[in-house]
Amino acid sequence: MEPSHPIVFFDGVCGLCNRAVDFLLRIDRARRLRYAPLQGATAARLLPREAIAPDAPGSIVFRERGRLFTRSDAVLRIGVALGGLWSCVAILYAIPRPIRDFVYRWVARNRYEWFGKQDACRLPTPEEKPFFLD
Repeated sequence: MEPSHPIVFFDGVCGLCNRAVDFLLRIDRARRLRYAPLQGATAARLLPREAIAPDAPGSIVFRERGRLFTRSDAVLRIGVALGGLWSCVAILYAIPRPIRDFVYRWVARNRYEWFGKQDACRLPTPEEKPFFLD
């Protein structure tokens, strides 16, 4: 069964990824998005194995209407899915994907050093729990 909401799959132990989820939870007032750690059961069920492998190149995967978006495409699609002014990020599609993905991979490679790595996946607060998948 296809999930009814778009899902942001994130690296649950990555400091940058967790801050991004916190940010998205704050700005997604319409509650369009759901969140699931790449290390969880939902990711194992809905994503191809290479997307959740420990050596996977990225830290975020976005699933919307059965389609998967990775790297910079995932980040931009999340903005578009939020709607409103956030959909203006679509203008960044004018930047060629190789350039966008180069920057994405550079940040992804350095994210643990710059933002830290946690020992366990982020746990949602009781208020956030309805928006998280395992």
